[in-house]
Amino acid sequence: MIQAKQELLAALGDAIQSISPGAELAPAFESPKQASHGDLACTAAMQLARPLKKSPRELAQALVEALQRQTAFERWVEALEIAGPGFINIRLKPAAKQAVVAEVLAAGAEFGRQPKRNERVMVEFVSANPTGPLHVGHARQAALGDALCNLFQTQGCEVTREFYYNDAGVQIATLANSTQSRLKGLKPGDAGWPESAYNGDYIQDIADDFRAGKTVKADDREFTASGDANDLDGIRQFAVAYLRHEQDLDLQAFGLRFDNYFLESSLYSSGAVETAVARLVASGKTYEQDGALWLRSTDFGDDKDRVMRKSAPGDAGASAGSGGYTYFVPDVAYHINKFQRGYHRCINVQGTDHHGTIARVRAGLQAADVGIPQGFPDYVLHKMVTVMRGGAEVKISKRAGSYVTLRDLIDWTSRDAVRFFLISRKADTEFVFDVDLALKANDENPVFYVQYAHARICSVIRNWVQKTGGDESQLSQADLSLLVAPTEAALMLKLADYPRMLGSAAQDLAPHDVAFYLRDLSGLYHSYYAAERVLDQAPELTRARVALLAATRQVLRNALAVLGVSAPESMTREFTENA
Repeated sequence: MIQAKQELLAALGDAIQSISPGAELAPAFESPKQASHGDLACTAAMQLARPLKKSPRELAQALVEALQRQTAFERWVEALEIAGPGFINIRLKPAAKQAVVAEVLAAGAEFGRQPKRNERVMVEFVSANPTGPLHVGHARQAALGDALCNLFQTQGCEVTREFYYNDAGVQIATLANSTQSRLKGLKPGDAGWPESAYNGDYIQDIADDFRAGKTVKADDREFTASGDANDLDGIRQFAVAYLRHEQDLDLQAFGLRFDNYFLESSLYSSGAVETAVARLVASGKTYEQDGALWLRSTDFGDDKDRVMRKSAPGDAGASAGSGGYTYFVPDVAYHINKFQRGYHRCINVQGTDHHGTIARVRAGLQAADVGIPQGFPDYVLHKMVTVMRGGAEVKISKRAGSYVTLRDLIDWTSRDAVRFFLISRKADTEFVFDVDLALKANDENPVFYVQYAHARICSVIRNWVQKTGGDESQLSQADLSLLVAPTEAALMLKLADYPRMLGSAAQDLAPHDVAFYLRDLSGLYHSYYAAERVLDQAPELTRARVALLAATRQVLRNALAVLGVSAPESMTREFTENA
């Protein structure tokens, strides 16, 4: 069916040009909202109506007549119908729908993936300063960011996963002071305990290992403790390495590895921040007022101009090591660096509290005048996650002190549940992670529902092999013309929609579309399984239906891989252990 859709799209493009020469409308099909309306729908007539100043239904009639003259429509289409204000509903011949089974089986894990192309994409996500364990907000970023990377890889892009963090700011100084206080025997609540200190038990763990002179190694650094409670700089470096190692363990538990770690401090030590500021000043888009340096960000669509530096370097109030620059200035330098590294597209996955920085960072990039296109970078902003367990909200982790950690979620449920649940809603919607629901072995639990569909198909295919002595390689020879049941047609249409869905999800930065697709495909499979017998039919019909199931299993597996979720062949052990 993929080949059929490609031929039909090309034919639709020719038909559009025949009734509107020079039209810039790209040919496209939609899925009808109701199956009774057909297999594909076309809205081109309604889109052409205004520029051509004609009735949509009149154009729909002309377009249908043009389509009926196209060879591809003669080959693959059973009927064309005009509906409503100018919709064109398309009913495909059974052979068009049946072809997708063979296409999926032939492509296997590559089904839905596009050829490699020269497009470099960077996704920056998690980006947690090493001041504590990764919390549920970071978990949502990890799920979203990794799925986005996988999506872009399906589209043939070269993808880099980047983790950006500050290893020398105010928060890091607080971390060092907190650890030093623990080394000196203080604990939360004691007289002399710093008011701004971090209170989690992990601070005591860092202090104990520092006193013992241990060496800690993270993906991007290694440090050996001196054991001296007065060595504040050594405490700082050890604590950063310790928590980077802890974060690495969190990420490993999540099945995630980054390609690159980028330090905010390097932007200062390399001179990148000063170079960016110099570019902005030279562009004429800055000004001095009340002792502060301002960016004319309103020239680029921001709602007000933004302070770049509250005081001159060396003046009272300037931040140590930063020249007193406000937070968006190093962000501008960082994104100039990203662009200069040759990335065509950069996406930042961040919490909605970063919304206010978007306009000023983009304004700074345009003002710097280094050739960066407007709208660079892209942002995916996510809302907070509320964790429920036992019918009550969970707010505190003993280990972290004030929040639920990523590893808490994994320990309470599973990596698969955390990944699937945190992608199952649009990023900009608030999400309630129900631990009890994630452990249920029934269709209320979406990850179980999808994984069970895959496992159930595996079971059916195993039974077919055992009963017939057949081999899965024989499925490529199945007579697919026997697949004529309505539930089979619905399932095949959904399989054929997989490549389009992937492209759309990548274009819209919408990994939740993959989770939606998986639930829909699983629902169609479960309905099919309830309506039609697969085994114990005439041998050729059974083989055709097993081939359809094998294709469905493959697409489920491919889509689950995009989300970083496993595709188990049996559900008994996985869920009874957690139930």
